[in-house]
Parts: sequence; structure tokens; C-alpha cells
Amino acid sequence: MGIYLNGTSAYALYKGETTKPYFVDKSQILEKLFPLVDSGNSHICITRPRRFGKTVMANMIASFFSKGCDAQDVFKNLEISNNEKYSLYRNQFSVIHISLNDISEDCSSYQEYIGRIRERLAEDLRAEYPEVKSYGEGKVIDILMDIYGKDPSARFIFVLDEWDFIFHQDFVTEEEKKAYLRFLRSLLKDRPYVLMAYMTGILPIAKYSSGSELNMFVEFTMAKSPAFADYFGFTEAEVANLYGQYQQKCENGRITMEGLQTWYNGYHTASGERVYNPRSVVLALSYDSLESYWTSAGPYDEIYYYIEHNVDAVRDDLALMISGASIPAKIEEYAATSMNMQTKDEIFSAMVVYGFLSYKNGKVCIPNKELLEKFADMLQKEPSLGYVYRLAKASDRMLRATLEGDTETMAQILEDAHDKETPILSYNHETELTAVVNLVYLAARDSYRVEREDKAGKGYVDFIFYPETDKTADCILLELKVDATPEEAIQQIRDKKYALKFQGKIGEEPRYTGRILAVGISYDREKKEHSCIIEVLS
Repeated sequence: MGIYLNGTSAYALYKGETTKPYFVDKSQILEKLFPLVDSGNSHICITRPRRFGKTVMANMIASFFSKGCDAQDVFKNLEISNNEKYSLYRNQFSVIHISLNDISEDCSSYQEYIGRIRERLAEDLRAEYPEVKSYGEGKVIDILMDIYGKDPSARFIFVLDEWDFIFHQDFVTEEEKKAYLRFLRSLLKDRPYVLMAYMTGILPIAKYSSGSELNMFVEFTMAKSPAFADYFGFTEAEVANLYGQYQQKCENGRITMEGLQTWYNGYHTASGERVYNPRSVVLALSYDSLESYWTSAGPYDEIYYYIEHNVDAVRDDLALMISGASIPAKIEEYAATSMNMQTKDEIFSAMVVYGFLSYKNGKVCIPNKELLEKFADMLQKEPSLGYVYRLAKASDRMLRATLEGDTETMAQILEDAHDKETPILSYNHETELTAVVNLVYLAARDSYRVEREDKAGKGYVDFIFYPETDKTADCILLELKVDATPEEAIQQIRDKKYALKFQGKIGEEPRYTGRILAVGISYDREKKEHSCIIEVLS
């Protein structure tokens, strides 16, 4: 029993996961791995954005197969225990489990990083197989081949988590990245001692392994590979089940199922199924709070990095996406760490790989409110984003003017936003006007839940602002018109009875007690003028 070979850390960590209140059983993925173990020399790589459960799954797989522990107490109550071959595979194999993102606190070079991995594995192998030759410090491949040569039944399951960790480290050079790929190739490719290699990461190996370094792996990505899709991220049914548990635990909980959908849903598997960010769902339910749990994890986890050069009008497409629109893009799932992204598709590809954008049917979009919060925060801090930045900075004034009924200031802010040289503001249809309105009301998201095209009364209102922090605050219904009058917008709000949305169900106390403001905003393309009207409905 060692650190990497048949260790117990994966078992301890996964057992801890299963005891948490909002645990989701994904153990059926093991059924898909049984045939790969049977065939031998199998290599698969699962790539997903951060926070989608890759490490939890790696720990589960290592703890299930490893003969270094008896995990019956963990798995006997999970779905996999119903499989007829359960006992044939549980804790029957030699497993080499390496978390490749495990780095010593004072590591400052690639040689230190890879040397530590080699030496630890070599020590484990020598301890387990004392009869093998010692080929020198860290010569793990020679040791493994010697073990197999003496005993052809000595074969290993490799579980390698976060294979691409070093690609995000400043101390690793391009040549050292190539050396690292050669190390993985030498360790795993065409080696008779490999029973199965299960590897995870964020970056797609196909674009980072030139030539034939890692071409033995079959790669499964979120955007393009339906296989294994159900095991990473939470499905609608799984979140509904967790929400039921939450309701039992928190009788007066503040979270709604609709809130979970708004905040954390919006990703798509290659087969089109919608999935939630699992980490954020669990944290929201655990702490009874809908908010952004997206944490930064290094220089490549900053949204601004991908759009600072405004390649091929990325900025303009971003404005549309903030309005809720989906943008056509050719996603190749590469360039995620490239310093020289040359096209819009490369930038969007990188953002999909890291989970900043969702991809479906040839289009990208901002998946949910959690990510929208990150984009909104960025827009209000980056002057280099030009008019998008100016609109975002004006959003405090826009909300204040709306609540005060100052339609003159509202119209002036919109006029200031209208740059004739910018295609996004040509206002050929309401979608473009919608994009601008979304930007000029960004500040409202601090105190309101802003919904686009929400069902209300007898139709769908363009924007509805639900007070979140103060239920006595003013409610807002906002309707847009191009080449029509704001009075027509107000009349539509009245005729379709949108205000009923704030009145609640019959017999219930109203959730919102403030005024209901009807806001009409129009743009006349011939006159190139904005007009605004506000009426108090109640």
C-alpha cells in the first residue's frame, strides 16, 4: 500500500462525498468501464470544465477497483451494487491513482514537479515488488516493465486526474510541456502492464498532443461526445431530487427550483440534454443561498483574457449574449491556453472548454445567471471594452432614473449608447435593442432578478424585474418597441395584464408590495431617437 499504488486516499475522499447531504450517486459509470478492463490496454480521457465532478469520479473509480482497500461499506448502497458483476470487479485490481494537480508547496520548476511524481511511484513499486531491479531514481517505466516481465499477470489500472494541470503553470516552458507529453506516452502507450488508463482534464488532448504522443486515448468531451454525458454535471431529474431533499431539510428555505434553473442550469451535453453546474447546486442548497460560487482558478480562468483583443467583434457578440441571444460559432475545443488566439471561433472555443459559455446546435451562449454575474462584473471594470463598458457603467444611473420616473435621463443614456459605427446598435430588430437594454440595466441585477421574455398575464413581457433584496421595492415591467411608440408598449403591458405576475395566487399574500412600474422604451430608426415612458400601474 503506497501513495500512488493501491493507496487509500481516494477511498477516504470518496467515502466523505457519499456522506454529504446532497450527494448524487453516479456509480453506474463503472458498468461502462468493466468491458474496458476486460479487454485490457484501454485508454479513455474525459474532458470537462472545472467544477463538473471529474475529481469525485476519479476518486470513486480508484476506490472501487483498488485492492488496497475494502470499499464494500461505501458501494453496497450505491447503484453499482445491483450489477451482477459487482463482486468480480470491486477491489480486485492494482490501481495507480495520481492526482496530477497535487504539487508541493515550494515547487518552482517542471523538474521538481515530474521528479516528485516519478520518485513517489518508483518507491511504491519497489515496496510492493521488492524483487524487481532498481533501475535508478525515478525509472518507473523500467520498473513496471520488469514487474510485468517477471509476472505477466501483474497489470495495472491507471487513474490520472487533471492531466493538463501543468499547462496552466507559469514555471513550465513549451519544451517542458512536450517532455511531459512524452512522459505520459512512454508510461502508457503500448505498454502490456496497462489494463486500463482512465484520465481526466479540462483541455482536449487531441489539440495538445501533436503527432502520436497520446493518440491511444479515446477522448470524450462535453460538447461533442454523448458517451459518459450523464455522469458529469447534474441532470434535471437529479437536481429535482436534491431539491426535494432540500425542502425536507429547510421548511422555510429561500431557494426555489426555478431559482436553481436560472442560476446554475444552461449547459448542454453533446446529445442536447441540459445539465447543471454540480458544485454550485450543492453549495447553494447547503447554504440556502442562490449566488455565484464560481471561483477563479488561475490566469486562464479570467473571462477577460479571452476577449480583450475584441477579435472579429467578440465584444459585439458578447453584448448580444448578455441579452440572452445565442451566437453562431464553430467550436473546435482548442486554443484554451494559447497566447495567440487569432479568431472569434478560437476564443469562443476556449470559453466553452472552461465552462464560461455553453454550446448547442452550432451556437454559443452564456449558460446561466452565475456566469452572467461574472460577465457583468467584468464589463463594469474594463474600459478597453469601449461602448460595452460605457453602457455598463451607466447602469446605476439608468436604474435610478427609472425608479424616479426620469425618462429624459433614460433617453439620454440610450442616446449616448447609440454608436452608428457599431453594428450591434444598428437596431435592425428588437434583439439588438434588447442587448443594449440588458447592458444599461446591469446594475439592477444587484437588487433584482431580471428575467427576459417571462410569461406574465396573457403573454410574454420583454423584461420583468423582481425585487430580490427588498420585497417592498418597486417592481418593473419593461416592453421594447422599434419603429413604434412607447405609448404602444405601455398599452401592451396593460392589455396583456402583465402586472398579474406580481400579484401571486388567489388567497395568497402578495410577495411584492411595492409599486408596479410599466416602462415603455422605443427607437425610431428614421429619426434615430429613443423615447421612454413610465406609468405606475399600482
